[in-house]
Amino acid sequence: MKIFTIGFTKKSAETFFTALQKAEVKTLVDVRLNNVSQLAGFAKKTDLAYFVKEICNINYIHIPLLAPSQELLTAYKMQNGDWSVYEKAFLRLIEERRIDSAIDRQTLDRGCLLCSEHRPDHCHRRLVAEYLREHWGDVEIEHLV
Repeated sequence: MKIFTIGFTKKSAETFFTALQKAEVKTLVDVRLNNVSQLAGFAKKTDLAYFVKEICNINYIHIPLLAPSQELLTAYKMQNGDWSVYEKAFLRLIEERRIDSAIDRQTLDRGCLLCSEHRPDHCHRRLVAEYLREHWGDVEIEHLV
């Protein structure tokens, strides 16, 4: 099983959609809490669902269960972005949500977790992918940057 991750910031639409096509992604899995912001440009929910289908023939789904809570995001901003505190809290949250049993493995097979962060280092999409690999065992992760 393979899971990809991608962030849309610092990428042109051409770079973004080409990366998804080259990786042969089957489903773009939106893991953002807020995916309707005008600031998202081509990655706004309804536009993105249309673009990935028309340009790449890729399905789009939004799974808020894999997004941080608003409280967690607010706390992160109030702590001036202390990643180690956020990471521990987010891992606790997805453990409580039991995402490994709540999400169908087939949905994520050749799926690509989407968030806004350019690189996966300090992004919850990486934490989700690593958590699932730890619990499912046979998951290869590739970050499209």
